Amino acid sequence: MSVRLYALDGCPYCEAVSDALDEAGVAYETERVDALHSDRDEVKRVSGQRGVPVLIDEKRGVTMSESANILEYVERSLA
Repeated sequence: MSVRLYALDGCPYCEAVSDALDEAGVAYETERVDALHSDRDEVKRVSGQRGVPVLIDEKRGVTMSESANILEYVERSLA
């Protein structure tokens, strides 16, 4: 799968991105992350920071964070 979303359960920003991907019909894989920032080593490795959501679009070579930016990307590039 070329689109991966790093998300935290109960995070409203992560849920908004997930909803947008679903509405756009994008197939994606969700990687659930730990609630503790200090335990988010995988997120840090792929994005350079520990916050979520993080979207990775391997097909287009895009890695991005910040839900507003991701939502715009989904609308413009993936929908």
